[in-house]
Amino acid sequence: MDYKVRVKVNHVNFFYGRVQSLFDIKCDIYDKMVTSIIGPSGCGKSTLLRLINRMNDLIPHTRIEGQILLDGKDIYNPKVDVVEVRQKVGMVFQKPNPFPKSIFDNVAYGLVVNGLTNRSYLSGKVEKSLKDAALWNEVKDRLGKSALTLSGGQQQRLCIARTLAIEPEVILMDEPASALDPTATLKIEELIQKLKEKYTIVIVTHNMQQAARISDYTAFFMLGKLIEYDLTAKIFRNPSKTITEDYVTGRFG
Repeated sequence: MDYKVRVKVNHVNFFYGRVQSLFDIKCDIYDKMVTSIIGPSGCGKSTLLRLINRMNDLIPHTRIEGQILLDGKDIYNPKVDVVEVRQKVGMVFQKPNPFPKSIFDNVAYGLVVNGLTNRSYLSGKVEKSLKDAALWNEVKDRLGKSALTLSGGQQQRLCIARTLAIEPEVILMDEPASALDPTATLKIEELIQKLKEKYTIVIVTHNMQQAARISDYTAFFMLGKLIEYDLTAKIFRNPSKTITEDYVTGRFG
């Protein structure tokens, strides 16, 4: 079956100053699927994730070679509007990072920054985003309260709602459940499964079981190189390379 390629990583090398962090990375990320990136700490997982929405542009003395195509367009072309890229490619971080504002203002933030001020429109978008993030029923009676009063798991779902409000096409998640307890983690995993009906999702995770549970495809990284990339079931049950098998079965890493 042929799946639509949403993001194409094409011979990407990446450098922090003179230090090379990624080496000739090639992979296709498919539309409306969950792709997990796994591997030991410092192997380049988060670096690749941040390249997909140009977050690494904010780090001085970095350099990319190769291409990252979003719907066939190179996001590193000098003519590309970085703000537009980040609207299409949302990001959810490891630790929930709500703003010290109300729950409502947190979700509406990206829309307001883009000049949308109609209150009824914003209210509709906030409600839909919170529903899509499976948080609406828990917060609908206290939208004016500070987002900082929410639990860690609720804060993370709030950050997901904030990302959804700007209607991205791709959602990047950098270990979105690593700071959460098992119950909150399960809610995030269930949410990811639901969100893939509408969005392309790429998640960095250290949790092997999580990758096996929620992703369709898995990429295994080691020392800045993509060792193996395939259907998740194959990576975990019958990987092509011994080093992949050693990692996913816990023999090292």
